[in-house]
Parts: sequence; C-alpha cells; structure tokens
Amino acid sequence: MRIEQLQYLLAVTEHGSVRRAAERLHVSQPAMSDALARLERELGVELLERQRSGARLSSAGRELLPRMSDVLEAVTRLRSAAAGEAAAGHALRIGSVHAATSVLLLPAVQRLRAARPQTSIDLRTLQQHEIVLGLLEGGLDFGLVNLLDGDDVPAGLTAYELKRGRPVAVLPVDHPLADQEDVGADDLRAEPFVGMRAGYLMHRFAHRLFDGDLPRTWHSTDGAEMGKLMVAEGIGLTVLPDYSVEGDPLARTGLITTRPIRDSPAGVRLVLLHRQREGATDASRGLIEALILQARSLRAA
Repeated sequence: MRIEQLQYLLAVTEHGSVRRAAERLHVSQPAMSDALARLERELGVELLERQRSGARLSSAGRELLPRMSDVLEAVTRLRSAAAGEAAAGHALRIGSVHAATSVLLLPAVQRLRAARPQTSIDLRTLQQHEIVLGLLEGGLDFGLVNLLDGDDVPAGLTAYELKRGRPVAVLPVDHPLADQEDVGADDLRAEPFVGMRAGYLMHRFAHRLFDGDLPRTWHSTDGAEMGKLMVAEGIGLTVLPDYSVEGDPLARTGLITTRPIRDSPAGVRLVLLHRQREGATDASRGLIEALILQARSLRAA
C-alpha cells in the first residue's frame, strides 16, 4: 500500500470521477486507475462503484474512508514534525577568516540569538579558499571574508558588503612607530613582522606592500586574532584591515594600536558570501539582517 493510492481514492471521492481526479493531481488516468485497482486487490474489497457518469465510493469504501483519512493526516503530522526537527537541529555553518569577529560577527550572532534563541551556530576559522570551496560544495552556509579593491566575488556566490576600510599597521602602543602619524613599507620592513600564512588575503597584501623585499624576520600565523595577540606580546608588527582592530578588546585595553600605511597599494572590504538559492531559512535571513544592522551601527559609531 502506498500513500498516493489513498490520496487518489480521496481525490476520486472529491471530484466524482477518475478522469477529473487524475487531471487535478496531474497524473495520467490509466496510472491512477491501475493504482486504485491494485489497492482494491491488496485490501480484498471493491472501494469504488464505477459508472458511466463517474465513480463513487462503495459501501466498503465508505466504511474504510475515515481510517484512510486518519492515515493521511498522521503522515502529514509526521512530515511536519520531521521538518520542524530538521530546522531546529540545523546549525548555521559560518566560515570566517576572523576579520572583525569581536566587533561584527559575534555581536550579530548575539542579535540573532536574542531574536531566535533556538538557532545554533557552527563557527569555523578557515582560509579564504576553504570558505569559498565550502560554500560551493554545501559544507558552509555563510562565509565572512576580505576582498582587496579590484577583487571579484567568486563565481556562483552572492556577496553583501559589510565594511569598507584600508589595511593598517598594527603595533604595540609603546612602540616607537606609534609616535608617527603614519608608517611606510620601509618602516615595517625594518621590524620583526607577523605575516598571515599563504591563503589569507593579508598575506597577498603584505607581499604587494613590500614588493618582493620582505622583512628579514618574518613570523607566520593563521588569522587576525592570533596576529593581534602576537603584536600585543611584542613578537612583531603586522598589517590588518582597520575594521579588524577598531573596537577589538586588545585595542580597547590599550595593548595595541594602528597607524595608516603610506602609499597603501589597495583598500579592503569585508563581505558576507553565500550561495544564492531558493527557500532560505528564517535563521539564514536573520543572520544576514543581524550582520547588516551591526555593520550599520559600527558605521554610525
């Protein structure tokens, strides 16, 4: 017995003939007639009285109809419950390069949680190419990445621009370069430097800034958060987007500061990437709205 056989029977009852029921359900009339005949053979009773003017339930069909309706209603409730469980159990999977995490992403997640406390978040720190691949293959729902001026949005993805800024030098507040209004590539080249590993946007920016003549002492790390900690510990200087440092706890407590870079070769922007698809969940739309609202509040501040 199949669910559609019960649905066919109810449709025939409603529309008065197999032909009209088949048209309404967009099923061929022979296929519906065959399905109903197989149901009658399986149950061992004649469910329909077929006449030239149409078809109507037999006495046995009328006897079984309430039970068939109960089955279909139970199936509907089961599917609804399963859909609810799936929606509740699905965490929004966000890949981030850790840019503006403390001032943008985490406050936006708090906004989302306040509005939709049942939503859970799976936040992963990844390199940019890993985020793009995860979005295209369906392993991620959203990606928070940086793009330099002139960079294109990866094919197949949609981008919301959240922040626009410029790369800045990040240094301890008591560093001698903090006394200058701005710093140049030569200033940074003469200091121990904390560079992002290959695959991060700031790795590409640093190589463009130094034009192949890299600092003699080059430390490497993954992501802006660890880079800022290494600067605060006096291990070296680094370059990061200004919005990745403004409002950061290390900056608020006076451990690190920033200076503009003279003749910076490019601006930078923070974008939210996702695949354009139909049927976005309320949680997904809520995250986009929360990020946009948080970005607007930062611009206003």
